[in-house]
This record gives sequence, structure tokens and C-alpha cells, in this order.
Amino acid sequence: MKYQMTPTAIALGLALAFSGAASAETVLRASHQFPGGQGDVRDEMVQLMAKHVADSGTDLKIEVYPGQSLFKADEQWGALVRGRLDITALPLDYASGRHPEFSATLMPGLVRNHERAQRLNDSEFMGMIKDVIQEGGARVLADAWLAGGFASDIRCITSPDTVDGQTMRAAGPAFDEMLETAGASITSMPSSEIYTAMQTGVLDGANTSSGSFVSYRIYEQVSCLTAPGENALWFMYEPILISEQVWQGLTEEQQQALTEAGQAAEAFFAAEAAGLDQTMVDVFKENGVEVVQMSPEDYEAWLAVAKESSYKTFAENVEHGQALIDAALAVE
Repeated sequence: MKYQMTPTAIALGLALAFSGAASAETVLRASHQFPGGQGDVRDEMVQLMAKHVADSGTDLKIEVYPGQSLFKADEQWGALVRGRLDITALPLDYASGRHPEFSATLMPGLVRNHERAQRLNDSEFMGMIKDVIQEGGARVLADAWLAGGFASDIRCITSPDTVDGQTMRAAGPAFDEMLETAGASITSMPSSEIYTAMQTGVLDGANTSSGSFVSYRIYEQVSCLTAPGENALWFMYEPILISEQVWQGLTEEQQQALTEAGQAAEAFFAAEAAGLDQTMVDVFKENGVEVVQMSPEDYEAWLAVAKESSYKTFAENVEHGQALIDAALAVE
């Protein structure tokens, strides 16, 4: 008996066909902790990638969720490697609890200036770090090193003795240990919580990136800023990452579009990086905050403290820790 489709069945079949066509677009969710639409370069990098992908002609779209609106800062790495999150802009040291090697990307004095940060991107050191990232379940789409400084409402932070007795936020284990050795007390938290912690007296001072100092309006809570200058003790690697599980599920065309978008975002950041420091200085001065820099002697004094504390601990307790430090220091 020959089967004849009813008009209802035909309509349902067409609806399903059109539904399948509409769902062919792959939507990737990108999450980060930084304020959206307020000039934070990390948000701008992700937004630039989303626009680049949208213009690529592939069936690919990136939806951006800034300001911890999708995942909290300390949840992003776990969500990424489990495939619950597709893309993130992440201070990599936030994941050092899972991968201690990542603390090398926020090691005191390991970078010092923006020019050296650019050279690190193509070094053996970064090759070792990216191997750990990939083994952990993610891959790098764009490199970004942000300089940072110190701020306090107690006194200007220059030489190691100036942190004695202050309660500080330091972002990662290496800085935590160095500051504790110099006499500070440590309270750990993401950069997004610094403002409230200083406002309520939980913190006396903090160090974080130039971008975060501005976008989180830390200038409203401090009396003195130590800007990076030529002797930046604080540099942090904050790449854009994609879940390896998600990456492997994409077509070659989609992967190529993401690769090119990542390259565009990285080039944008490289052009903006040094300007972030000057913007921070200008904003803090405009808001009546004293701005100082570390002298070469201050920098060397801190480096001596770091080598006897965080460098030593990292080398002794982290697999290939000494090799990572040596590889970073070998970059001219």
C-alpha cells in the first residue's frame, strides 16, 4: 500500500527541516570577570574576537558574558576544561591550585617590562606553560601579559619594608609568599573583590593589573599607587582560552576563524598594553592619589626576597619548577 503524507505531516516535516537549518549555527559562550563596555582591554579583546568571528562567514557565533555574569572568576577554569564553558579570558594563575606550574605566570620579577613580555610569548618557557594548559584541557587563542603595581591606603609601597604590617591582596601563591616574607598579612580574593575589601577595611593594600586598577575603580579607596614604570615587579599572564573539548568539536573552517580572531585580539592587545599603565597613572592622579615608582634598588631588593621565598618554594615543590624559572630568565 502506498503511503501518502497528509498536509499536517508535510508541514511538520518542513518545520523540522527549517528548525535543523536554523540550529546549524554553532554558538560559543565566552565568560570573564572583567567589567563589560567600560574600556577594560580584556573585555575588548573578547568582544573583538566575537566581531571577527561574526564577520568570518562561518556558521559560528560568540556570545560574551562579562562581569562574572555566567561563571565566577574562580570557577572559569574548571568549567572550561569540563566543556561547560567554551571560551574565557582568564588570569592563568587563578588555576594554579589545579596546575601549580601556572604560578610561574605571576612570579615576581620574571618579566619586568612589556618588551620582554612579548619575547616571552615565543619562548621555551611559554611552550612549557602551553603544554600544561593543553594537557589540562584547554588551548590558547590569544596571549596577553598585563603589567601591574601596588596600591595602599596606609603608605606608598616601594622597598620590601613598606609592606610590613599591611594586609595585602596579591593574586597568587608566589606573590603571597614574597609579601608574607616581607612582613605583610595576606587575604586572597579575585581582583573583582578588592574594592569592597578595601572599603570595609579587610585590606590595607593590593596588587593587581593596571587594567583592573582602573576598571574596578580602586583609586577611590587608596592614597598611594606604585606604578609599573621601568621596574615592574608584577606582570600577569591573562590569555584567552578555549576548551579543548569544544575545539575538537568544531569544523576546520570554524577553527581557522577562531585562530584568526585570536591573532587579531592579540595584536590589538599588544598595541594597547603599555598605554594601560599610563592610563592608570593619569586616572589615579586625576583622583588625587599619589603616584610613585620603584627604583632599581627597590626592585632588586624585592627580587632578593622573592628568590629566597617564592622562587625557592616553586623550584622545590613544583614539577619542573626550576626548569620553568630558568627558561623564563633565559629570555633576553
